[in-house]
Amino acid sequence: MRKIAAILLILFTVLQAKAQLHLGAKAGANMTKIAGESFDKNYKLGYQFGGFIAYDMTSSTAIQVEVLFNQTNTKISNRYTDVLTDAFDRGKKMNYVSVPILLRLNTNGLISIMGGPQFSFLSDGNESLLNNSKKLFKRTDFGLIAGTELNLKPIRVFARYVWGFSDISNIGDKAESRQIQAGIAFRLF
Repeated sequence: MRKIAAILLILFTVLQAKAQLHLGAKAGANMTKIAGESFDKNYKLGYQFGGFIAYDMTSSTAIQVEVLFNQTNTKISNRYTDVLTDAFDRGKKMNYVSVPILLRLNTNGLISIMGGPQFSFLSDGNESLLNNSKKLFKRTDFGLIAGTELNLKPIRVFARYVWGFSDISNIGDKAESRQIQAGIAFRLF
């Protein structure tokens, strides 16, 4: 009888933990600009995709960890002479693996609010010698995220802003990333 009670207790605990743990996939668009003197001030379109795992601490709060592939695009500003601007492609494409760790506040309804830090790692850059993003940009970036989600179970529509605090430029002037993200997420369970 004790063995059956122990098995039922373990099964109940596992089911409760599973009810609090959620996995999902997400994809969306990035509008990125690099705030720095050497870079174009306009936002450039990129994309993101990846997955998330969320743990409900209470009915109104959760921790959500994501792993995302982010494509970030920028352009070096046109402040050089015509000879230099014609010498290499000023458009730069950077691919980051980003890991946001977010606190999500559920309003027990349609809207959730989230925020937290994001750690990003430059995974690759353009391959040509004059167009190599790895040489122009540092390998890591740190930022903070604030945003909201519209919960249409099991689909979520999200919008958020990312403030980069790290100097990501290797070409002299200080540069920080700014990003507007929007997309959809699908909660698997």
